[in-house]
Amino acid sequence: MAVESSPPQVTPDGRVELSDVGPIEDSRFYNPELAPVPIEQRTWTTYNFFALWMGMAHNIPSYTLAASLIALGMDWIQAFLTITLGNLIVLVPMLLNSHAGTKYGIPFPVFARAFYGIRGANLVALLRAFIACAWFGIQTWVGGKALHVIIGRLAGDGWTKASVVGGQPWTLWLCFFGFWVVQMLVIWRGMEAIRRFENWTAPLVSVGFLILLGYVLVKAGGFGPILHQGSTLGWGPDFWKVFFPSLMGMIAFWSTLSLNMPDFTRFGGSQKKQVTGQILGLPTTMSFIAIVAILTTSGAQALYGEAIWDPADLASRFDNTLLVLIALMSLVLATISANLAANVVSPSYDFSNAFPKRITFAIGGLITGVVGILIQPWRLISDPSIYIFAWLGFYGGLLASVAGVFVAGYWVIKKTELELADLYLDGRGAYWFNGGWNWRAVVATLVGSVLAVGGAYGGPFPADGLIPFLKPLYDYNWVIGFAAGFLVFFALRGNTENTAKEKTR
Repeated sequence: MAVESSPPQVTPDGRVELSDVGPIEDSRFYNPELAPVPIEQRTWTTYNFFALWMGMAHNIPSYTLAASLIALGMDWIQAFLTITLGNLIVLVPMLLNSHAGTKYGIPFPVFARAFYGIRGANLVALLRAFIACAWFGIQTWVGGKALHVIIGRLAGDGWTKASVVGGQPWTLWLCFFGFWVVQMLVIWRGMEAIRRFENWTAPLVSVGFLILLGYVLVKAGGFGPILHQGSTLGWGPDFWKVFFPSLMGMIAFWSTLSLNMPDFTRFGGSQKKQVTGQILGLPTTMSFIAIVAILTTSGAQALYGEAIWDPADLASRFDNTLLVLIALMSLVLATISANLAANVVSPSYDFSNAFPKRITFAIGGLITGVVGILIQPWRLISDPSIYIFAWLGFYGGLLASVAGVFVAGYWVIKKTELELADLYLDGRGAYWFNGGWNWRAVVATLVGSVLAVGGAYGGPFPADGLIPFLKPLYDYNWVIGFAAGFLVFFALRGNTENTAKEKTR
């Protein structure tokens, strides 16, 4: 039966709004930031979503993602095709999950309640949150390194060659923590501040990367020496051994956003606007940054005899101080823009979802920042093999199983129809299941995760894999995790539907 005092309002384009939130306001699983966004506040345009993706994609880790493939032995064609294919694949679940945000105005952790239960949603929300915390730390570290190079060009060797503390110059630690504080100040102002920041930085963030590429082109003597840098892998078995796990890493890079895009699309003015903005935004911006990074890294290889995959390290070798300053300041702005949108918004909502009456969006952002430091991000990005095969591959497989549950539940089982008010109810409603948990979704996630990453090998993992007989599956971790999560949850659909019906009587 209906739980709100009056039925939800449905706009002509299919978006749903609660006409009265009074009956759910006292629920411990409700707060104003998790509540459905009113229709009049769903104002994001196609450009807002395009600018969001430009801001998120044009950053130093996106650059290093592409550059790392060159460092692993690919040529520019192989690297570009790998990244482009990965982005096109991950765009599919991203758009499928984005639909619920725009239709119902709900963030990712509330969307998860429909399948994992009111309490069970915290399992996947906190999993996503801690991965975002690690990414926040990585982005802050590389942004701090860029800032360190900028100041070093102005202050001299006394800055860059300062005494070492914890394996790094103390001045680098100062830049890291300073960069951290600036981001915390922005997130404390809330979601609207992030949107405004994205809008004005989006057209500027390409400048730094283009300066890096232009400088390398001039020094290398044009595109010729760059495009003739051959692959050390060829197109035979050696290439395919690297290609598939690298492709999974490319998909994993945005697999976090493939889950939590409802955090942004809940503000969408229409389904058409969010879909068009994302299609124009993700593949184009990532392809652009990929080709720039690939050509720049290949050029550096021709110039310096090594593939320098960190743009801050590359810029530090340039002779022209003005170019270094302009390029790296652009990269610093780009990194702040990407970090706020991609790695703070989601965990802020996720931590708030765990304790709705105690943790606000801003406090959730502060928790993200603290955890991002404790994770020691400088270790995660210390080596391209660890970065792609261990870090990206492992968490990509975990999140893929969640994406499989979401797509099966929302599109196949529920046919995009959710009981909006029930997503906030305590002890009753369609999504309370058994004590607030839907064990079927948990089982599907565990099965998908074990199959996807149980065979993890290389880097911090055993050479024979965590579970040796699953090692062959690890090179296809994202595909395995998504397919297993989807199929297992779909197989249990009958009981899930019956349980939901019983709880609404």
